[in-house]
Amino acid sequence: MSSSQAIGFFLFLTTAFFLAGKVFDTRFGLGRSKFFVVRFSAIAISMSVVWLLSFGALRALAEEAGAEEATYDFQDVFYAFVILGLLILVGRFVRQKIRLLQKLFIPSSIVAGIIALLLGGEALGAIATSLMGEETVLANGLFPGPIQEVWAASPGVFINVVFAALFLGQPIPSPQRIWQQAAPQVVLGQVIAWGQYVVGILIALLILVPFFGMSPISGVLIEMSFEGGHGTAAGMSQTLADLGFEEGGDMALGLATVGIVTAIIAGTALADWARKKGHVQTSGSEDIGSEQSPSNASSSEVQMEEGQMSTEDYQHRPDGTWRELLVDPLTLHFGYVGLAIALGWIILQGLIWIESITWNAGGEGLEILGNIPLFPLALIGGILVQIGLEKLGRGYLVSPRLMNRIAGVALDVTVVTALASISLTVLGANLAPFLILSVAGVAWSVFAFVYLAPRIFPAYWFEKGIADMGQSMGVTATGLVLLQIVDKDNRSGAYESFGYKQLFFEPIVGGGLFTGAAPTLIGQFGMVPVLGFTAAILIGWLIFGYLAFWRKNGAIAHRS
Repeated sequence: MSSSQAIGFFLFLTTAFFLAGKVFDTRFGLGRSKFFVVRFSAIAISMSVVWLLSFGALRALAEEAGAEEATYDFQDVFYAFVILGLLILVGRFVRQKIRLLQKLFIPSSIVAGIIALLLGGEALGAIATSLMGEETVLANGLFPGPIQEVWAASPGVFINVVFAALFLGQPIPSPQRIWQQAAPQVVLGQVIAWGQYVVGILIALLILVPFFGMSPISGVLIEMSFEGGHGTAAGMSQTLADLGFEEGGDMALGLATVGIVTAIIAGTALADWARKKGHVQTSGSEDIGSEQSPSNASSSEVQMEEGQMSTEDYQHRPDGTWRELLVDPLTLHFGYVGLAIALGWIILQGLIWIESITWNAGGEGLEILGNIPLFPLALIGGILVQIGLEKLGRGYLVSPRLMNRIAGVALDVTVVTALASISLTVLGANLAPFLILSVAGVAWSVFAFVYLAPRIFPAYWFEKGIADMGQSMGVTATGLVLLQIVDKDNRSGAYESFGYKQLFFEPIVGGGLFTGAAPTLIGQFGMVPVLGFTAAILIGWLIFGYLAFWRKNGAIAHRS
């Protein structure tokens, strides 16, 4: 059985278990006296299957990365995640003690990842080796080699969970409604994203390849790292390595770190400038880090007496009635995530099969789809699951809060393990190209925001535009942080338009299908054709933005 077949089998097994459990629960109601037995049995069995999936996928990815056989076992995987949990606690503690990290809104996962990197073989290990020789016990830092191997393989697995959960639990409005409310937001986001491709490929074509000998694929790193963030950069590392750009993964993770830090610094400075110039039309506050008081805690978070069932243990139906779930809600939501990933895997395998019998018949033609990672298709799978639930009148089965928690845990694991696996040696050897891409990416995002946002948005241009700028440099959460700084009470309506925009945005760029395919396209066709293609799309969005918004807004401003 190949690694892809093994992963597919585990996905199918996980999904089948959850769906069978759900059907059994619906068909045969169990008494309350059996509640805890059924609940904890379901948790034990389901988590065993999920663990088998993670372990099998991690070993498969390690073997595909070039190792004849994975050098870690099940116990190494277990301890790797135990240490990971401790690192996150340490990262949280460090962030709470250093106010600069709080002011920059640096997540605890990034702090934990940097700590892991500094205590690993690339930093502490290198220092110990230079001082005490290669035989020193600290040659790998504080973490044994098998632990670091597990971490290196983890991002490519958990990023699938992040993208699968992205739209699960989120109502999918009609395309017409989304477009009416979010069209200007979509235009600005698409212009910035495709502009990052154009800027990055131009730099690679004119500077990085001829003067530094970099791979032509380096032209996609700005969009991959800035729009996609650490998760996408980590998920694409294996694809970049397969295409011969071994250093690409480390550079992408480094660029993602630069992007998120610069986004907060630049966004905060721009917010101060905009307030002085009168561009902020809403009253904002920078105090967004306050903790929730006990009096504001939801009833589901109040400690329950022994034997008492929380409201989380029931399913609230639209007609106002309640039904016992007889399975932990978090476990059930893992099932929906598994279904989304399984659908994404099936779609990807179908596309690869179509490619194998058409333009790449016999493996002698053009191979594009075979190099696309799973996570963009997992996102599509999540959308299909959500649409299916809504069509069946079962959209209420998915809790956005629980789904966000699942995605949050997976993203934290992805970020910490990805940063812990960065090769500082590779970054040091490519420092000049790294700095050039960093400066160019930041400059383009800031320019597009300051120049285009006032011309595209008819009102609240700063509040709505800064969310796109934040996302273009540091992922969606960064955009929301900057938006909350200038419009905490959502008086501009930017939260809704920014959220709806993702449905037209994430499936394509920022970790979507084109993000996954871009390195392969450059590898197959070269930089110039891909530059022409991305430039044409950029010009198309600019023309559309001018005709639909720019010209109209200019005429209104002129009359007023």
